[in-house]
Amino acid sequence: MTEVTVSARIPREVEKEVEQLMREEHLEKSAALRKLLHLGLENYRLERALRGLGEGRFSLLKAAEEAHLNVWELLDEAARAHVAWVADDVLENVPPRRRR
Repeated sequence: MTEVTVSARIPREVEKEVEQLMREEHLEKSAALRKLLHLGLENYRLERALRGLGEGRFSLLKAAEEAHLNVWELLDEAARAHVAWVADDVLENVPPRRRR
């Protein structure tokens, strides 16, 4: 993957948290910022996918693609977030999935 340089201004409070992460995980500042950015993007993708699924804008497959997850992982996340992606009357007829 090609890397690019990005410059951004952040609040001092955020910088202090980045420095704490650097100490805890023995990372350089750029690695700590990349990690936080990656985690933030994962969270953003998931929230966007679940919102689109819940609003009926995304199909289950499209939401999974948007979140960069497989369908089963997205279903687990939707259940955790209490996102209804089908009508309630349809869900009443579906037995719960058994865990292995």
